[in-house]
Parts: sequence; C-alpha cells; structure tokens
Amino acid sequence: MAKIGYGYGSECHLLRWMGRHRRIFDEKVSGALGRPGEPIEWLDFKFAPDLEWPGKGWPDAELKGLEFLYDRGELKARWESFWPTGRGIHNWDSVGWIGAGPDRELLLVEAKAHTAEMESACGAGPVSIQKIKEAFERVKKGLDVNSGGDWTKGYYQAANRIATLYFLEQEGIRTQLLFVYFCGDRFPRKECPVSEQEWKPAIEAQQRYLGLESQHGLSGRIHRLFLPVSSSPS
Repeated sequence: MAKIGYGYGSECHLLRWMGRHRRIFDEKVSGALGRPGEPIEWLDFKFAPDLEWPGKGWPDAELKGLEFLYDRGELKARWESFWPTGRGIHNWDSVGWIGAGPDRELLLVEAKAHTAEMESACGAGPVSIQKIKEAFERVKKGLDVNSGGDWTKGYYQAANRIATLYFLEQEGIRTQLLFVYFCGDRFPRKECPVSEQEWKPAIEAQQRYLGLESQHGLSGRIHRLFLPVSSSPS
C-alpha cells in the first residue's frame, strides 16, 4: 500500500470501507471467502514510535511479515528460515481472523485501486533476494507451477503474498488471502478500472506471468473482492 491519498488510493478506500461501512464490508468479505455471515475480528495496527512521526503521513505502522503470529512456538524461527525479515518484508493492508472456535482462519488482505499498484519488484539486498528466490522455487515446486517469470520482478508483491500463504498452510495455519480491487478510483495519472470487467485484463496478465492462470494447490485459498469507491455494491 502506498502513501495515503486524500479521497483516492487503496489505503484511503480501505479505511473508509472498514471504518464507515464495516457491516457491509464484512458481509462482502465473508461472502467472497465462501463463509457468508461468519464473524471477522480485525487486528489493530501499531502506533509508530514517536521518534518516527516527523515527516510521516500517519503515526501508524502496518503489520509486517508474520509478527502477529510470533507467540506460536517455533513459528518465528521457521518463518525467518524461509523468508528474510529485514528490508522488503511484507506490509499487510489488513489482517484478521474469520470464524470462531476450531473453524477460525487467518485472513490476509491486499488492496488495489489502480493497475500500476499490481506491478512491483523486490528491493532487498543480494543475500535476501537469493533467499527469496529459493523460497519462490519451493513454492512453485509445491504448487506444481510452471512459470518462466522471475517472481522477484514484475508482480513481486502478489508473489510474496502467495508464498506467505503457502508457508502458513505448510505450518498448519489455515489461511485465506483476499485481494480487494476498488472500482472507480480517481488516482491522478493512473489507470483506474471502474468495474470487475475492466480489472480483468490486468489480473489475467499477472496470473499468466506467475504461471497461476490454472487451478493449483492454493486456488481455494485465494479470493478476489471488487468494491466501488462511491456507491454501495448490490
């Protein structure tokens, strides 16, 4: 998620939907996950330390990596063995739990408001990039994905979210990954689709690059939700 815009951008719209239209938002999210009506508990983000406030747009810090699961035994060590946790670690747009009791599952959210947000490259150093590439190869092999694309480039953000989902499933932590696409944004000088149909070419291009256009082992765990920015969805 990039710097928040005033009235535009994925962060702005996600905050609006979660803060001002929470009931409808949760209904749409649970429906998109195939668990209509189930309760969702969203995790709070952190306040950034006071010394980091000058020059920042917001005094808040997004949840990073899997820090919200570090109370689970040896998971932290296994995660750090799988993925570098320094520069380039994941910043989640939202994190929560859906369901209750033994049926509760982790929910990871990534939001987009214009097509350029889908494209990214890994900015980590050489040692970290090598570790990330090894993780990606493990994921591709585990999902039987034939992709000639370098996952550290092109659509790196989507790739690292899928790698995280793979890791969590391997750890026995049932997880849902939700991509939220906002329709009708007015981000300056960006291509902002106004409908699910207009989002489709960019999403299909991403899937082809990653080799995920066909069904794979995580298909049932990855979901999409299309939300308008200025009117209630039907």
